[in-house]
Amino acid sequence: MLQGRERERAAVAALLEDAAAGRGGALVLRGQPGVGKSALLADTVARATADTVLRTQGIESESPLAFAALHRLLRPVMACADRLPPPQAHALRTAFGEQAGGEADRFLVFLAALSVLAEAAEQTPVLAVVDDAHWLDDASAAALLFVARRLQNERVALLFAARTGDVRGFDSGDLPALELGGIDREAAGALLSERAGVPVPAEVRDALLAGTGANPLALVELAEALTAEQLSGAAPLPERLPLTGGVERAFLDRCRRLPAEAQQLLLVAAADDSGRAAVVRQAAQGLGVGDDGLEAAERSGLLRVEGAAVELRHPLVRSAVYGAATSSGRRRVHRALAAALTGPDDADRRAWHLAASVEEPDEDVVAALDAAAERAVARGGHEAASAAWERAAELTPAGEQRARRLCRAAHSAWLTAQQVRGRALAEAGLALTADPGLRAELRRLRAHLEFHGASQDEAHRMVLEAAAEVAPHDRRQAGDLALLGAALAASGARSGSPIDPTALLPPAGPDAPDRDRCLVALVHGLSAVPRRDWRRSTASLRAAVDLADRIDGVRDEDVLINLGVAAYFLGDDDVALRLQDRLLHHARDTGGLVTTVHALTRRNIPELATGRWSAAAAGAGEALTLAENSGQPVLAAWPTAVLAVLAALRGETARATRHPAAVEAIVASSALGIVTELVTDLARWARGLLDAADPAAALRPLERLGSLPVAHLAAVDRVEAAVRAGRDDLARQRVADLTAFAEGTGAAWAAAVAAHGRAVLAEGEEAEGHFRAALAAHEDSPRLPSRARTQLAYGRALRRARRRVDARPHLRAALAAFEDLGAAPWAELARQELRASGETARRRDAVAAPELTPQEQQVVRLVRQGLSNRDVAAQLFLSPRTIDFHLRNVFAKVGVASRTEMAALALD
Repeated sequence: MLQGRERERAAVAALLEDAAAGRGGALVLRGQPGVGKSALLADTVARATADTVLRTQGIESESPLAFAALHRLLRPVMACADRLPPPQAHALRTAFGEQAGGEADRFLVFLAALSVLAEAAEQTPVLAVVDDAHWLDDASAAALLFVARRLQNERVALLFAARTGDVRGFDSGDLPALELGGIDREAAGALLSERAGVPVPAEVRDALLAGTGANPLALVELAEALTAEQLSGAAPLPERLPLTGGVERAFLDRCRRLPAEAQQLLLVAAADDSGRAAVVRQAAQGLGVGDDGLEAAERSGLLRVEGAAVELRHPLVRSAVYGAATSSGRRRVHRALAAALTGPDDADRRAWHLAASVEEPDEDVVAALDAAAERAVARGGHEAASAAWERAAELTPAGEQRARRLCRAAHSAWLTAQQVRGRALAEAGLALTADPGLRAELRRLRAHLEFHGASQDEAHRMVLEAAAEVAPHDRRQAGDLALLGAALAASGARSGSPIDPTALLPPAGPDAPDRDRCLVALVHGLSAVPRRDWRRSTASLRAAVDLADRIDGVRDEDVLINLGVAAYFLGDDDVALRLQDRLLHHARDTGGLVTTVHALTRRNIPELATGRWSAAAAGAGEALTLAENSGQPVLAAWPTAVLAVLAALRGETARATRHPAAVEAIVASSALGIVTELVTDLARWARGLLDAADPAAALRPLERLGSLPVAHLAAVDRVEAAVRAGRDDLARQRVADLTAFAEGTGAAWAAAVAAHGRAVLAEGEEAEGHFRAALAAHEDSPRLPSRARTQLAYGRALRRARRRVDARPHLRAALAAFEDLGAAPWAELARQELRASGETARRRDAVAAPELTPQEQQVVRLVRQGLSNRDVAAQLFLSPRTIDFHLRNVFAKVGVASRTEMAALALD
C-alpha cells in the first residue's frame, strides 16, 4: 500500500478525470532517488483500470537509441497508425525501424505520436506513464514533450517521473510539475511496520526518519536490513545506519553479499538495454554464468523475471552495480551482450555494446556505428546519429575518415540545435583534413552555426573563404557558398573579406540550366544590396525571381528561401507572399515543422505591409505555438515580435507592452543569430508606436532600426516622428533613402511614402502637391495601411488650412481603412479629425465581425480550401479531435451549422 501520498494521488486523479472528460494534459513528478516516484506511478496504473494504459521508461544505457522509449510506449496501440495520414504513418514506422525508405522528419514523427495517442483515446481514455524521464533518449524526450503540450482537447493523460539532482536532467519547460518530498511521521511508521512485520515505536521511527531524510525507499531498505529487535526497540539501533553511503550503497552492499555468479549476472542486467530475459541469460552464459546465478539474483530481490522480461528492482540498482564494476569488467559484459544481440532489430543495440567493449580503433565496430548512425538519420533521430558518428570517429585513426565522421556528427548536432557541440566537432574535423570539398563542407557548417548563433560577420568571412577554396574543385559547391555569403551580406553581415562572391561563379548563359541562371542572378543581385545599388540589384533579382517557378522546392530549398529574401529587397510584396506561400504549402504537405514556422514568420513582413493583419496574427500565433510546443525558444522570438507590432498597431496596450518584453527575454537568453536585428527591430517599432504621443520618445527606437525590411515597414512612422520631434534633418534623410529605393526598384509604395515625407516637410500648395503625388503612387501599391496614413495626414493638413469640405473625403477613407484593419488608435485620430471638420463619425458596430482566435482562423482558412478535419490536423500539427473542437467553436461564433455555410461567409 502507498503510504503518505494523499496530496500527490489527488493531483494525479484530477489529471485522469480531466483527461476522461476530454481535457487532456501532462504532469511531471519530480524528486530525489527513492522518494517514491515509481511507486506513485504504479499506484496510478493500478487504479486506472478502465483506461488504456501505456508505459515506458528511460534507460541510461539506451539513451543513444533514437525513439527507443517512444516505441515501447506506443507499441500496444500501433494499429492506430493505420488510420493516420500516410506521411505521418510512414514517418512513425520509419522512426521505429518498421519501414524503410527516405528520411523521417522528426517533427512529423512527433505529430504522428500525438495522432496515435489521440486515435487510441477515441476508444477509451489513455494513461501514458513515463518513468525515469531523465534517462529518455533525446528523440523520445523531444517527441513526448511536444505531445504533452498539445493534449488540451484529447482524452490522454501523460504522466512523467524524473529524478532531481541527477547529472542528466529532464527539461520539461512549462509543464505542470509536482515535487515529491519525504513522507510524514505517520506514513513512515505505517511503512516501517508493514515491512518489518512488527510494531515500530515512535522513537525508533523518528530516529530512522532523521537518518534517511524520510526517503521511503531508504526506510524500506532499513526495514529489511535491521533486526526485528532493533525495529521493535528491544535492541539499540547501530551507531551508523546501513544507509550511511545512501540507498545506492545499500543496494551495492546487498549485491556484494551474493555469490560471484549472481554478481556477474546483475552486472549483465545493469549493462543490458533490451529488458529481455533471453538476452541477459545468453550473455551471462557467454561469461560462464549458469541458471544458479540467475536464481540467486532473483532470490536477492534485486532482480525479477516476469515472463520474457527482466527488470532490476530500482534504477539505483543499475547505477550502483554498473558504477562499481571495473572498466575491463564492463567491456567484457558489453562484448557478451553484443554477441547475444544477433537479430536485425537489435543492430543498433549491438553496435553500441560493441562500442563500449573496445578502447582502441576497430574497423568492425566503426562500421557497425556508421550503420547505426545512418539508420538513426533515416528515423529522424539526429541526436543518436551524432552520438554514433562521434563515437565512430573516436575509434577511427586520425586522418580523412575521422574528419568525415566528425563532419557528419557535427551536421547532425546542428540539426538538433546542439550548437556548442556542433562547433567543437566541426573544428575537430577541420584540424584533420586537407580535402577541399570536405573543408568547404565543414566551414559551411561552421558558418551556419555562427549565423544561427554567435556572429553573422564571422559566418560571412568563413563562407566566402570556403567558397574561394573550393571553387577550383567544385563549382556547384562554390556557388552554393557564394549565395550564402551574398545573402549574409545583404542581411547586414560585414566581415571585411575582400573576396567577391560574384567572381566565384562562372557566367550562366541563356542555355544554362534554370538553377544555374537563377543562382548567378541571385548572387549578383544580393551582392549589390549592401552598396544600396538598387538599379543593379533590381535587374538581377528580378531576373532571379522570374525563374522561381522553375526551381525545385525540395532539392533547391535554399535557393527558394533566398528568392523570398530577394523579394524584400525588391520591395515587391506580392512576390514575397507568393514565394512564402509556396514554401508554406510545401512545408505543410510534408509535415516540416521548422520550415512551416519559418514560412509563417517570413510572410508576416508582406502581410503587415499590405494590411493582412488578421492573417499575420493567425500565422504568428500558430508559429509561436509550434515553437513553444517543440521546445525551440529561438523560433518563438520572431512571431512574438510580430504580435507586439500588431498589438501596438491595434492599440492593445497591455499586449503591446508584454510582447516586446518577451522578445527581450528571449534575446537575452538565446542566440538568435541572423534574425537578431530583424526581431529586435520589430520590437523597437512596437515601442515607437506605443510612444507615438511623445515624438521624442517615439523617435528613439525608430531611429535605431537597422533591418531594411522593418525600416521600410515603419517608414511612415519614422518620417512623421522625426518631423514632429523637430528633426527635419532625419526626416529628409529618410525621404532621400526612400526616393533612391523607389527610383532603383520601381516600388510604388516607396515612391508614395517618399512623397508623403516631402509633404509633411512642406507647407501650403507645395505640401498639397506632394500629398497628391503620394496618393497617385499609392494607387499602384498594395500597402493599404500606408495609403490610409497618407489620407489621414492629407485630410488633417486640409482641415487645418480651413478646407474642411475638401478634407472630409480623405478623412472618411482613412477612417474606413483603419476600422477595416482594426487599427484603433489611428481610427480614433481620423474620427477626431472628421469631427473637427464638422462631420459626425459614428463608430462601427463592434459585433459586425466575429472575433476568432488565431488557431480558429487557421482552421477556417484550411477548411475553406476543402480540406477534411484529418488533413487540416496534419497541416496544423494537431489532432482531428482538436480541429473538430475549434470548428465547433467557429460555428457557434459565426452562427452557421455546416462547412458549406461557413465557406459562403466573408471572414477575415
